[in-house]
Amino acid sequence: MEMILAHMVWVWVAVMALAAFIEAATPMLVSIWFSVGALAAMLAAYFGASLTVQLLLFVFVSIAALVGLRPLARRFIDPHIVPTNADRLLGGEAQVTETIDNDRAAGAVYIDGKTWTARSEDGGVIPAGEQVEVVRMEGVKLFVRPRAGVTVG
Repeated sequence: MEMILAHMVWVWVAVMALAAFIEAATPMLVSIWFSVGALAAMLAAYFGASLTVQLLLFVFVSIAALVGLRPLARRFIDPHIVPTNADRLLGGEAQVTETIDNDRAAGAVYIDGKTWTARSEDGGVIPAGEQVEVVRMEGVKLFVRPRAGVTVG
């Protein structure tokens, strides 16, 4: 058993290198967390910790690194993420400018300074002048539902 523990430092170095190689070969954060866990386990092996302690350190430090650092790392890896029109419009209030009738493939709403093609989420007809809520976007069409009790006359 002592022979195995003496070589565990090198096993953890190999795990760390393999995880780093896999990370370098992929475009997303996939395995760097295992390198961090292997580093912790390697240090434990160097200082003579048991195999059980090394394995527990590897698992828990890898999970902690994944949970704690992934959101932060993703923000810095792709800082050029710009919200789309859909992000700004979803949940927003729009005014129906052309009666929405899914059967006739007709309807438009005005929101955020622009007129958008619109369809009813539930398939019902929504007359011009109604206030609606944007539920989702498919292509260049907004899917909307009436706002309860609000009508522009």
